[in-house]
Amino acid sequence: MSNFSCAFTGHRPARFPFGYNEDDERCVQVKAVISEQINALVVNGVTEFYSGMALGVDQWAAEIVLEMKKTHSNLRLIAVRPCETQADRWSANQRERHYNTLAHCDVVYTLQTKYTRSCIFERNKYLVDRAKYLLAVYDGRSNGGTAYTVRYARQQGRWIITIHPETLVVT
Repeated sequence: MSNFSCAFTGHRPARFPFGYNEDDERCVQVKAVISEQINALVVNGVTEFYSGMALGVDQWAAEIVLEMKKTHSNLRLIAVRPCETQADRWSANQRERHYNTLAHCDVVYTLQTKYTRSCIFERNKYLVDRAKYLLAVYDGRSNGGTAYTVRYARQQGRWIITIHPETLVVT
């Protein structure tokens, strides 16, 4: 674990009131708060960012880091894919965006060849185990991968920054 690293977690777009509509003002606002928090981490010395490359928060955070790399050449973006088939069932546009982002990452880890029931949890654990900070867009519900990841990060003593996706309150 690096003292200067942060992993991302958050809900998939279907869980948000705006769904997959990234032009919706609420989505624009969520992305702006993610960007502010990443910038604050960078100002405080964080240079490595880990993304699980899922749709939604993972993708947005990875794209924000890539944009920041243009002015902060010391930043590194590390993609951690749960399996090679992660994007197979996504739309053509989603797959293109995914692979374009992967092409610009400093490192890409793929943990398994094929999807298994546990590969997402293994990926989330891998992310937390390598980061001092966890930036989570999280609505506080007790079920789902984001809830699991936040609980695991808490158990591991990580610094957790949460952004509520509807109120945008940062805690």
